[in-house]
Amino acid sequence: MPRRNRPSSSRASTSLRQLLDNLDNDQRRSQDLLVSLVFALRNFTNLHRFLELVPVVVSRLVGVDGALIVPFQPDGRVWRDQLQAVPVEPSQDLFRCLIGFQPGESAGFGTDDDQVLALDRLIQCCLPKAGLFATSVVVRGRCRGRLYVFDLSSRIVWTDAHRRHAQLVADLAGVAIENDQMFRDARRHERVDRQLSTGAEIQAQLLPDHCPIIKGVDLAARCRPAFQVGGDYYDFIPMQPELIGRRRECGRWALVMGDVMGKGIAAGLLMTMLRGMLRAEVLSGLPPDRILHDLNQLAQEDLAQSRRFVTLFYSDFDPLTYRLRYANAAHNPPLLWCYKRKSISRLDAAGLLIGLQPEANYSLSEIYLAPGDVLLYYTDGVTEASSLTGDRFGEARLIRALRRICRSGGRSQVILDTLFERLDQFVGANRQPEDDASMVVLKVPEAIALSNMLV
Repeated sequence: MPRRNRPSSSRASTSLRQLLDNLDNDQRRSQDLLVSLVFALRNFTNLHRFLELVPVVVSRLVGVDGALIVPFQPDGRVWRDQLQAVPVEPSQDLFRCLIGFQPGESAGFGTDDDQVLALDRLIQCCLPKAGLFATSVVVRGRCRGRLYVFDLSSRIVWTDAHRRHAQLVADLAGVAIENDQMFRDARRHERVDRQLSTGAEIQAQLLPDHCPIIKGVDLAARCRPAFQVGGDYYDFIPMQPELIGRRRECGRWALVMGDVMGKGIAAGLLMTMLRGMLRAEVLSGLPPDRILHDLNQLAQEDLAQSRRFVTLFYSDFDPLTYRLRYANAAHNPPLLWCYKRKSISRLDAAGLLIGLQPEANYSLSEIYLAPGDVLLYYTDGVTEASSLTGDRFGEARLIRALRRICRSGGRSQVILDTLFERLDQFVGANRQPEDDASMVVLKVPEAIALSNMLV
């Protein structure tokens, strides 16, 4: 008996060794397939090429005839351009069914469990005799597709190993889909950033890059947008642009400060449009109230369509007489430091927002500046700036800061820089401003001889 059992034991040992060898080979083959898919995930930047590999790898891992991946777009619709399946020829009927599947065209399809179940039934109807296993492609808790593994010839038994392999491939497909979405978002943001940078460059070129030389006054100006492109606007416009050199310095100038309601690109575009209209109006030589009246009529249609309005303070200055005429379209009234009286007053005049109604009238006022006087034009981004506690900088705080600075003397640039320093201290270091902030400082130096002025 023992002798008869030896051949049988030997055959059993050989079969066991072969089985173990086959298992080892299967494991190595599975590992190689998964490694190749991970390598493709790391190196492919084309989602379509990666998804082509998914059905091939998963069908070989599980040892079945075919596989199908149905990705969903970010809005949940079936991503028809990215459908992939093997074998290719028999899968054409599957593709036709999926392309004609109307519910898959609806946004939110992939997030509706009932709709996804209807998709599973559709696939099963297209493969009536096949053994079918399905799993979801999940990314950050959202279903971004379905992976189907099927055998056309028989109803195979799905082992835990088969399910793990299929799910692992589905997870890798989810990573690829997410990477593609992030890559698309990054490229879109890059395009937007480039457009914003271009817009910011254009706007920076439209705002004066330096203050002009105007006889008898010292100027300083700065615009600090909350975003790359802002809606604040200031300008110095010669009313006789044909003059050059000293004659231009002694000629009349328009000094303007405005603000388009809103922020960002839309406000910047409207500001650019307004600038062109205003510069054309200045050439007419009309007084400030007529300039604002005509500008309001010209800009009415464009502003009405955008549902935005513009505040604008317009003034013209004559260096020979030191007379400043002005009109106001509901802008923050500039602050005037009177050197002689050591007090601050507001330059205001009645007038509606630009673009509010077609027929709007504006009041005209005028003053004569004296040596030592300081005029501060500003936008509401200065007074509306908030601190960490939520308090507003406010006009009263701006008046107190301007009074202290003017009493200390100094040129217009020193006054401007100190005001922005006070504003930054109030808002807090490294905080993103909520609105554009612009200021223009005009000062009549104390050294100007009274005999040269008309008072």
